[in-house]
Amino acid sequence: MPLLELRESGLYCAHGGFYVDPWAPVDRAVITHAHPEHAIPGCQAYLTATAGEELLRERVGPDAVIQTAGYGESLTLGEVQVSLHPAGHILGSAQVQVEHRGEVWVVSGDYKLEPDPTCAPFEPLRCHTFLTEATFGLPIFRWPSNPIDSIHDWWRANQQVGKASLLFAHELGMSQRVLASIDSSIGPIHAHPEIDRFNQIYRQRGIALAPTATTADLPRALILAPPSSHGSPWAKSLGAASTALASGWMRIRGTRRRRSLDRGFVLSDHADWPALLRAIEETGAETVLATHGHRVPLARWVWEHGRRAGALETRFDEAQT
Repeated sequence: MPLLELRESGLYCAHGGFYVDPWAPVDRAVITHAHPEHAIPGCQAYLTATAGEELLRERVGPDAVIQTAGYGESLTLGEVQVSLHPAGHILGSAQVQVEHRGEVWVVSGDYKLEPDPTCAPFEPLRCHTFLTEATFGLPIFRWPSNPIDSIHDWWRANQQVGKASLLFAHELGMSQRVLASIDSSIGPIHAHPEIDRFNQIYRQRGIALAPTATTADLPRALILAPPSSHGSPWAKSLGAASTALASGWMRIRGTRRRRSLDRGFVLSDHADWPALLRAIEETGAETVLATHGHRVPLARWVWEHGRRAGALETRFDEAQT
């Protein structure tokens, strides 16, 4: 029996009696992070990293039973040892390490290797089997070194022509990363309420974010909003505004035009192609299983370069970041 296997409700550890990021309510869930495709409400009990507790509770409800563990803390669940380690994705994101009789598996969740002031940096873990995300698992996906500088230039140019700068970014993780890195001296910053509710949790955890206001001097303002608000009455009420999206999908030519945007910025909370390969190499894993996104091409590349590999189909794929 493999240490972890796919069942109807998701990735299950029979020796430990728990699921990792289940896609249906289960008795016990170990959660890598609080994005909705990884943390569903209705489970009887949750385990997550301490830094992610408030975000998970915001996602699954105030009455949920949530146990937390510090990064690197080892817990016994059934017959296995479980520990959570930084994934570098968003605040509180974790890789799940499972050990049973000397065999070690690691479920990465979502991760990135780039520096990010809003979360603990990715920690490479040695293991026998590594379950890696593959959201951007194609060689075309390579992130630029200074995307925030491009956002600054766009914001200043819009100010010169009297337009607000409406930047769409995922409400949890991406928006806070922008706010932690942006130069707030350029002008006022306004955050959509869906973003601001997560900003409050980040600030409570001691993460420094640029100040945001509920009202702003619009012709000079940078306005952060979730992608779902594009074209909404709320967005139209802002008047003349230049629109842009911060996402790894902006790396694909034509995406900006198809989404009716003025600009696109290649910025992601996921690993790009070189980072995926580096993370896999650093695990020393004999077997690599790829999930999400471009899992088949990544698994094929890993197989062709000397490791056992496979692609795991899950119910959710990343869509925004």
